[in-house]
Amino acid sequence: MLLDPDQCQLVLVDYQVKLMPAIHDHERVIRKARLLAQMAHLMDIPVWATTQRADALGPFVPDLAPLVPQPMDKLAFNACADGLLAWLQPQEAPPITQGKNARSLPKHLRKPSATPAPAEPSRPVIVVAGVEAHVCVLQTALDLGEQGFEVWVVSDASSSRNTRDCDAAFDRLAGNGVELITAEMAAFEWLGSADHPDFEAALAYIKAA
Repeated sequence: MLLDPDQCQLVLVDYQVKLMPAIHDHERVIRKARLLAQMAHLMDIPVWATTQRADALGPFVPDLAPLVPQPMDKLAFNACADGLLAWLQPQEAPPITQGKNARSLPKHLRKPSATPAPAEPSRPVIVVAGVEAHVCVLQTALDLGEQGFEVWVVSDASSSRNTRDCDAAFDRLAGNGVELITAEMAAFEWLGSADHPDFEAALAYIKAA
């Protein structure tokens, strides 16, 4: 199973200026997150971002801020609980309308009234990266999986203050069916081939990360 860029959305979680200095290996984490965002723009993959109490923890770090839309600020650690799903899910599919004369048919020949069901996400694969791995990333990724999305977490673009917490998060995510990948794995799978028209630009991003 490989990542298909046409099926993906990217969610970047809480890379904030007052939080990142406390995160283990934070400089590497930011570089890998930047690679993800750059590749997403190159491949026309939607990018979403969240912050946790921006009034206290500050905005997105300057290296990432120009590459993301206005982040969704949240109080819940699980971003799905504070509105992320509304960004990821399409609108409900419109109900199927019957012909003008449907009501004139005998009852046993009428088609059942259409009840609009939620549309399948047009991009059902969610690639998640962020901090802290054992809190907001973990809770958001697990809930996304419960909502029916296919979830991939980028391990080298995610971290926590404590490495044991981070390792425990990755173990728990893997045990719940979440795919764990690296930023380069995502980049090369999105490209697919060295003859991709954006290969040279992508390679420059990869080498800089």
